[in-house]
Amino acid sequence: MLSLTRLTKLSLKALLTTAVFVWLGGICVVQASSHREAPLISNDPLADNTDLYAFRSPDNPNTITIIANYIPAELPFGGPNYYSFGENVRYEIHIDNDVSTPGDDIIYRMTFNKENQDPTTFFNIRLGAENLKTTYTLERSIDGGASFQVIVENGIVPPPNIGPRSIESGVGLNTTYADLFNGAITTASTGEMVFAGPVDDPFYVDLGAIFDLGNSPRQGERARDALAKYNVHSIALQIPIATLLKEGADSEPTSILDPNYVIGVWASASRPAITTLNSGNDIEYDGEWVQVSRLGMPLTNEAVIPIGDKDEWNRLTPYNENPDHFEYFYNPELALYMDDDLFGGAVPAFAALRIQEASLGAFDFTNGADGLFGLKGSDAVAGTALDDAIFGTLLLPAAGKPRSVDLWPAFHTGVPNFPPYQLATGKDGNPLAVGKPFVNNFLPNGGDMLRLNMAVPATPRDDANFSSLGLIQAAAIGLTVAPFNTSADLEFIPNMDGFPNGRRLEDDVTRIELQAVSGAVLAAVGLWYDDFDPETSTSPVTQDLLDVLTFTTGVEENDKAFLSTFPYVAMPWSGTEVRQ
Repeated sequence: MLSLTRLTKLSLKALLTTAVFVWLGGICVVQASSHREAPLISNDPLADNTDLYAFRSPDNPNTITIIANYIPAELPFGGPNYYSFGENVRYEIHIDNDVSTPGDDIIYRMTFNKENQDPTTFFNIRLGAENLKTTYTLERSIDGGASFQVIVENGIVPPPNIGPRSIESGVGLNTTYADLFNGAITTASTGEMVFAGPVDDPFYVDLGAIFDLGNSPRQGERARDALAKYNVHSIALQIPIATLLKEGADSEPTSILDPNYVIGVWASASRPAITTLNSGNDIEYDGEWVQVSRLGMPLTNEAVIPIGDKDEWNRLTPYNENPDHFEYFYNPELALYMDDDLFGGAVPAFAALRIQEASLGAFDFTNGADGLFGLKGSDAVAGTALDDAIFGTLLLPAAGKPRSVDLWPAFHTGVPNFPPYQLATGKDGNPLAVGKPFVNNFLPNGGDMLRLNMAVPATPRDDANFSSLGLIQAAAIGLTVAPFNTSADLEFIPNMDGFPNGRRLEDDVTRIELQAVSGAVLAAVGLWYDDFDPETSTSPVTQDLLDVLTFTTGVEENDKAFLSTFPYVAMPWSGTEVRQ
């Protein structure tokens, strides 16, 4: 006769196995990313990607730093069971460096082990013992996941920053948190610098206002950084550019926009397909590994993909996305609230953001309009990226998809250094002509990824021209600031290394993406705002353009200064620090 314990175990395993088979069949897969933006992953925070960063290291320019963050909105005082990376989770950073090869080329995989060193106490730290003593194993694949090599064993994860008695006193760890943090930085056997542990959440945004029907900046009250004094857990890698280069690429770039130096980066977390709950304390894990979250471009699933598709979006990889979702880039929901003929009046916070309806008197980019599609097949687009002979129908797929020429490549393929994707400087009023280069991160292999051209130099963080507006500011400098606007020649413009060419910690991605939805990229290449008259206007810097460039959500920097050296993210908030 089966015991109740055995019967319970078998019944639960059967139910869970059936449930997993249903999920894998496509009815409901637990997938999501970012700060609790998809329904299913909100119930599994340890596996929830929050943000992803990829940038050329400002103090070590022969390397690229990639930071993948997990576990949203960690309260620093969240004890006695403090936040930590999960066991039975594969945390992975994926890199695509070659458009001619399908899928990932390089994968870094980190797994964690946790130990309770003193289970007789309810304290997390006491008398030198830790009850979340966490270590990790880091593996690397350079053959697209066919095989993996261990490059760090027993890597140290610093404990949560509980407070000064736990960290600094003799009844705690008798050290400083800075020493614990810096002591956790290690070098892999293959040369990468590695850090994994709790940090201050580097993302800054007024989430409360944004999700209050777009009330950002708040009308009549002060904006608030919703993530101020919250922590996350980071996996940070500083990787030599030589390691990330595709096979056959020159060891030195041919220019600062060398197309062979473009990489795509995305992050994920996976769990075993079957979890079995026993009547005791043991939990068993079994079955194939199933991806349960992913993240590439920031805010894609939060502010582009509608709630009914979020879970499906996140169960996919960048290489097998559902084409039905592409429509959300061609006609984004946010654009509805930047159009007075639709719902613009309902979101007064976006009053400064208005999309071109009659750029150069002819081109309408509001939702449902044709954008540049009317030029398809004409002499005007011959030899440009919009010519079917160059990139096929990638950028002008059909009528009624106006943002296929700007938002779509920015989010989904990267942008080529090819007309019309060059600054209006030197175009003599023709937006389709050759202009001043300012971006080339084109990698039309896969979908939602951060795309970074590793050849672009890093803008020094103390440069007077350094800006959290990334490529938006690079474009503004290239259009309006001497000597950059006096020549159409390729040259480094400050912030060419900023989002959406990769993503730096400082980049104000919320503001940049709202400006992009409002047509800032179109204006940069010469498709000016409606109040520019080619016959009478003396400058394209019109009031409509100024309104977009000066738009702010009211939250413009992180609540804590970033470090100047790897891992760059700030140390985590202490559980005893006062919250404002």
